[in-house]
Amino acid sequence: MGMMTQQNTHERLARVTNPTDRSRPFAYRFVVGVLRPPLMLFTKRRWSGIENLPSGGGYVASTNHYSYIDPLIFGHFLVDNGQVPHYLGKIEVFKVPVVGHILRAAQQIPVLRESGKASGAYQAAVEAVRKGQCVVIYPEGTLTRDPGLWPMKGKTGAARVALETRCPLIPIANWGGQEIMGVYSKWPRLLPRKTVWVRAGAPVDLSDLYDVPLTRAVLREATDRVMAAITRELEVLRGEAAPAERWDPKAHGQPQIGKPSKEAS
Repeated sequence: MGMMTQQNTHERLARVTNPTDRSRPFAYRFVVGVLRPPLMLFTKRRWSGIENLPSGGGYVASTNHYSYIDPLIFGHFLVDNGQVPHYLGKIEVFKVPVVGHILRAAQQIPVLRESGKASGAYQAAVEAVRKGQCVVIYPEGTLTRDPGLWPMKGKTGAARVALETRCPLIPIANWGGQEIMGVYSKWPRLLPRKTVWVRAGAPVDLSDLYDVPLTRAVLREATDRVMAAITRELEVLRGEAAPAERWDPKAHGQPQIGKPSKEAS
């Protein structure tokens, strides 16, 4: 069955044209109300590929990750284009007093990375897609280790959710956030005002994998397609070609999560 036909089986939710639409949870509107104004003030935005965002029904949105601020840029793009993102985020953020409570109330999804308990987040993501929601999954799982900030080898979670639900998986590239916050930097450089770019691509075609067993090889193939699609969109934004070989942290002796040591890098 084709991707668009499968999308029609999901509950369809009206997209929000007003970022603070009252049909959404108060905590969600609160977060948008706090974060959107400074992003509007301190960034110049260049959005493209908006026509590739689904007009209704659940889907997975996946993007590259190179700075602590790029989730805000990515969320700004989605919110301003009528989407209501539900992030899968590391559990550590949800443990921060007040912040964690707000995130949970805003229906974001905590993830116990590198843990057997991560399956709970996976099931929550599947359920959210089936409810017609936009679920944001970072396939790299952490900031890229690639020296040139290109997308590195991805994890299989985004592909697995898309294959189980047969929903669209939209590859989206973002760039420019590193000028505001460098890799692993925790303090922003807001002035002079920076330009950020976000570009959505066409859904990744996984339809030939729908009716085969979800073996490790199948999930790796699907994930490689996702990472290749994100990288292609990023090449357009950066105006240059990515390295021929995608960076693999394991091959370079780097940990899967957390800040890598200078020696490993």
